[in-house]
Amino acid sequence: MVNMLPNLCSDASVSRYLRARNWNVEKASKMLKESLKWRLEYKPETIRWDDVAHEAETGKIYRADYLDKNGRAVLVMRPGFQNTSSSKGQIRYLVYCMENAIFNLAANQEQMVWLIDFQGWTMGSVSIKVTRETAHILQDYYPERLALGILYNPPRIFESFWKVVRPFLEHKTYKKVKFVYSDNTESQKIMTDLFEMDKLESAFGGHNPAGFDLNKYAEKMKEDDQKMSAFVESASSVFFQEQSHVSVLQPEFSVTEHQLESSSDSSPSSDAESPRRVDTKILSANEMKEQPNCKNTIAESGVSRPLIHMNDFA
Repeated sequence: MVNMLPNLCSDASVSRYLRARNWNVEKASKMLKESLKWRLEYKPETIRWDDVAHEAETGKIYRADYLDKNGRAVLVMRPGFQNTSSSKGQIRYLVYCMENAIFNLAANQEQMVWLIDFQGWTMGSVSIKVTRETAHILQDYYPERLALGILYNPPRIFESFWKVVRPFLEHKTYKKVKFVYSDNTESQKIMTDLFEMDKLESAFGGHNPAGFDLNKYAEKMKEDDQKMSAFVESASSVFFQEQSHVSVLQPEFSVTEHQLESSSDSSPSSDAESPRRVDTKILSANEMKEQPNCKNTIAESGVSRPLIHMNDFA
């Protein structure tokens, strides 16, 4: 798992954490640390289809085989199709689906769309506990991954549930939620603006009659699992090759090219000396905001650190 952590420190990832915390470096740093801790403990990238296949049998969550007009991945959710009672299992499947959707994002995309179909939904379909945990995971461990959440044809009784759920959502997340009704022309425009109607499933007002096919979907997920495993192994190889060429002195120290050149010219007796901290420029919050890609450094605990560049994942 350690080999995956540098991906959380890529420019794009750090930028998402900063945006999620309104460019407050201290809050973004704390958020990133919590994500690192969670990934170390939960190991989301190791979850495989066979671990969660029983959760997927009804098609309650799956990655659609089409994208929106902006090229973003689409996760379809049908909370009314809940088929298990284990909150841990439900969350584990959600995490698996998030990881899979992110893994399949195009190189120029970092967000996805959630299409939530309320067919068959009742107040007992999803527990408040799972809903709260879902909001927590999405907002704290996958910041700025949600572009838009569409609630399609929620029943009137959902209004009571929504009043309970809304406090769990941060303002940014709440603003991304859209209510869409099949009998409302104005709200349907959201769908026509966002999707190619020939590709969109008929359940959401599109012209595509295809539905969820468990067997076909299982094959696709197993193929993705193999690609994921290969990626993890490749990332591990690259990471440890890079580490073999770097002297790790102290976690909070930055080793610059100048320092390495200086150390190579020093006398043998200097080898026993404690490494000196390298003075580097620490970006202020305003400076970070002016550099949205957060290139090469992140201000954390008063220290500037070089970022390891690998395929962005979390």
